[in-house]
Amino acid sequence: MAWTTGRAFDEGKAVGKMAAALQPSGWWQRWRRRLSARDGSRMLLLLLLLGSGQGPRQVRAGQTFEYLKREHSLSKPYQGVGTSSSSLWNLMGNAMVMTQYIRLTPDMQSKQGALWNRVPCFLRDWELQVHFKIHGQGKKNLHGDGLAIWYTKDRMQPGPVFGNMDKFVGLGVFVDTYPNEEKQQERVFPYISAMVNNGSLSYDHERDGRPTELGGCTAIVRNLHYDTFLVIRYVKRHLTIMMDIDGKHEWRDCIEVPGVRLPRGYYFGTSSITGDLSDNHDVISLKLFELTVERTPEEEKLHRDVFLPSVDNMKLPEMTAPLPPLSGLALFLIVFFSLVFSVFAIVIGLILYNKWQDQSRKRFY
Repeated sequence: MAWTTGRAFDEGKAVGKMAAALQPSGWWQRWRRRLSARDGSRMLLLLLLLGSGQGPRQVRAGQTFEYLKREHSLSKPYQGVGTSSSSLWNLMGNAMVMTQYIRLTPDMQSKQGALWNRVPCFLRDWELQVHFKIHGQGKKNLHGDGLAIWYTKDRMQPGPVFGNMDKFVGLGVFVDTYPNEEKQQERVFPYISAMVNNGSLSYDHERDGRPTELGGCTAIVRNLHYDTFLVIRYVKRHLTIMMDIDGKHEWRDCIEVPGVRLPRGYYFGTSSITGDLSDNHDVISLKLFELTVERTPEEEKLHRDVFLPSVDNMKLPEMTAPLPPLSGLALFLIVFFSLVFSVFAIVIGLILYNKWQDQSRKRFY
């Protein structure tokens, strides 16, 4: 032990001499002070950018980089959410902000709530990571109904589809926790499914959305003691949905659909609903990443902006655009000219009738 201590002491002296030798000289100190005074603001800005989390992160080598978009993301602490006019997120219905999560619906019957981003998303390729938790007192098949993640044209529209409007326009991803179709046996719930709608389709609750789903998978997500995640990736019109629900911090494939055409400028949101059965539906975070992907000239031509959601090789009913409502002036002109035409027709009819009567009298005499 004495040998070890002495050796450490000698090494400490050697290190001290090396440190003294490496001490900056006077000219270096003066030059560094001038550099600091001149470029201090630039260095501060660089450090802020590096520490803000906005820098790129490579997803796959040589292919994709992702950038966190804070205007479309939500995480703790939830300052001003649902209360401040400057907040990027709105609450609806029974949704409420808690310290560690945002509760869309409590474990009570006949509740619905939603959380919507106020900023439309104009990204071409993106990835949304959702950290959520579903839990409650209900036992097997005595809980419901689940939650949905949305990318839609309309926002803050309550309705029967997991707390959102039916016949929506855009993309819906559903975490359905209760089977409504009693006869089916090949599907195990909870179940994740996806649907693209152009506003012409209704979600079929009695059949758990099966007629209009793009695909799905079983996801045992209730009452787990570890974190559960869902990721929705949209790249080159390719929709991929993965989940991390096993506590292994690994993504597992769920849905993969090519040829999905989603317009830009829609809104992200999430919603939930309970009926006779209930659960706590909590959202911990929503993180949206912009994905930068290289495209060939041919892909640039193929991947032009679209104005209505669709899926290749899947026929969606055509939507007829509703007629715009008539203004007061237009309605007045229509009524006015209709009356003028009616009076004119009556006058012409009377003239023709009188001529016919005159001709009849002449023939009689």
